[in-house]
Amino acid sequence: MASRDPIPTPASDPSGAGLVDFTVDLTSQEVLRRAQVMEAIGPDWDPVEVLLGEEAAYDLLYSGLDAEQQRLYDSLVASGVLPARGDGLAAS
Repeated sequence: MASRDPIPTPASDPSGAGLVDFTVDLTSQEVLRRAQVMEAIGPDWDPVEVLLGEEAAYDLLYSGLDAEQQRLYDSLVASGVLPARGDGLAAS
């Protein structure tokens, strides 16, 4: 197998002559991607309404827990797995 030259490093090539500057500007691609996302979402998208809907879904998810489920929920909140919600108890 043929021996390969090591990649030049600043220590082995202080002049930097063996290094090539390689940059890619993705700014235009990011602008295009964001525009496409906003177009796909549509003009009727309301982020506040979406967040309120998510909060309502979480309230429903953690509602009506029996005693064992409430204990498990409380332990998950106490350990930081779930965020604390409202008064610290799941909705009944």
